[in-house]
Amino acid sequence: MGVLKDHPELALFLCLALGYLVGKLRVGPITLGGICGTLIVSLLMGAWAEVQVSGDVKNVFFALFIFSLGYMAGPQFFANLNRKSLRFFVLCFIELVSVLGIAFGLAKAFDLDVGTASGILAGAATESAVVGTATEAIGKLSDLTPDQITQYQGHVATAYTVCYLFGLITIVLYTSQIMPMMMRINLADASRELWEKMRGGGGQGSLESDERAALPGLVGRTYLVTHADGRTIGDLETGLDGRITVEAIKRGSKVYPAAPNFRLSLSDLVLIVGRRANIIEAGRLIGPETPGIPGLDTPLTSRQIAVTDKATHGLTIDQLQAQHPEFIKDGVYITDVLRGDQQLPANGDTVVHRGDVLTLVGARSGLSKLVAKIGAVVKNDATDFIYLGLGIVVGSLIGQLVVKLGDIPLSLGTGGGCLISGLLFGWFRSRSQTFGAFPPQAASTLKDMGLALFIACTGLVSGPQAWPLLKEYGALLPFAGIAMVLVPATLSLIVGRKLLKIEKPLLVGAIAGQQCSTPAITSITQTAQSSVPMLGYTITYTLSNFLLPLTGPILVGVLGA
Repeated sequence: MGVLKDHPELALFLCLALGYLVGKLRVGPITLGGICGTLIVSLLMGAWAEVQVSGDVKNVFFALFIFSLGYMAGPQFFANLNRKSLRFFVLCFIELVSVLGIAFGLAKAFDLDVGTASGILAGAATESAVVGTATEAIGKLSDLTPDQITQYQGHVATAYTVCYLFGLITIVLYTSQIMPMMMRINLADASRELWEKMRGGGGQGSLESDERAALPGLVGRTYLVTHADGRTIGDLETGLDGRITVEAIKRGSKVYPAAPNFRLSLSDLVLIVGRRANIIEAGRLIGPETPGIPGLDTPLTSRQIAVTDKATHGLTIDQLQAQHPEFIKDGVYITDVLRGDQQLPANGDTVVHRGDVLTLVGARSGLSKLVAKIGAVVKNDATDFIYLGLGIVVGSLIGQLVVKLGDIPLSLGTGGGCLISGLLFGWFRSRSQTFGAFPPQAASTLKDMGLALFIACTGLVSGPQAWPLLKEYGALLPFAGIAMVLVPATLSLIVGRKLLKIEKPLLVGAIAGQQCSTPAITSITQTAQSSVPMLGYTITYTLSNFLLPLTGPILVGVLGA
């Protein structure tokens, strides 16, 4: 115990390791998760060893977490600010009003202190970021003594832990098991039917991270010229509407470049590249396919580019290729479309948005010409710490602003400020992706580690206050955790079906998203045997991830006044 007290960094990382171990425990479809596990372990260790951790350490980790969260969500958040997604805003609004109203009502009815009420809000809404924004806001209340601030900040962590456990179990069971029964649907069948409708009656879902298409879209083949004897390269490519590209021709022992006026002769060997269906059609016009020919293969270059040209926004891939003849002329193909962290099919009818990342495959010279016209090469190999540091500085400055609503001082604090700056910096980066690199894996690691260590700091400091609070409000906390899930979720279910007419699988996913519950959407997709509910989840999850952390300072400001 003395070692932990003298070396808080040892206690901090021990909480991290043991917390994530506890978080792996599974009961049916429910796991606690690493964050909740870390808080439980750190509360117990704090009560036992009385470890002291500097508040500055906690603030640094929280700033890193909340900025990374905003940075990752920024592009999708602003992309969802459109009329089509407006109905999902209503669900998030229901969530915000409900949890704030219930937390405020419980605080007044049971005479709860500001820390306990904020912890109930954070835990029942299963939004860990509220712990940080509320804790920081409590520290700025001018009419509290230092001892009261420490006590109330400890109450945030304890109330959060209990309410989180009950809120998590409730949202998982309610969305994945009970809601489908209330709507009288089989979630797997409904998801499959909706997917077929969205895909026009065909198509398959997206691949998992460890899967590859057995039949890749872009292929190269060699053919022996029989039917195409006497035709020029240009005539052959035009006859197939430019859907294939002749890369090289071998005649005897010599290899010739594919010039448009080059005339094919009987027994020539031709290398063509294109999409599979077009290659098969080309084979019927040229002759029989042959094995790979030594010396005839031509290397193709692959490059990821971010679409920055405003004129390309809203075009389908077919329209984009028609607008830029270089695609066909130089044999360049779009093989993948990445929007945020979503992989889209590179079909001709896929609509391209500004900020999308396209994977282009073709000859190096052709690629260079196209990149200059429609976008810029993505630079995402190393974190741009200039951009990252500047973003956190801007967020901290935003958090210092205080706005008075009557006699109530409201401030976003460092957490809310860094969340807003993260959204803006992430969105601005997505517009060109030539600066401000923050690779997704690095951002995700910094986000998860920042939150986990912030939670560990909070738990270690709050441990001594945990048991007295549990004895005083033991029965209230589980009730609050369940009620603050059921009320907004049920209201959203009714409004989503009756007024907004949201498709049932999307609605279930959206309700899990408004609660920011990753375990819930995991259970839903397992029940649905489909990723379709994720389409609703991603919109509300992004919005609630931005809006819910702001409820912490609002509640503290109102109750503190």
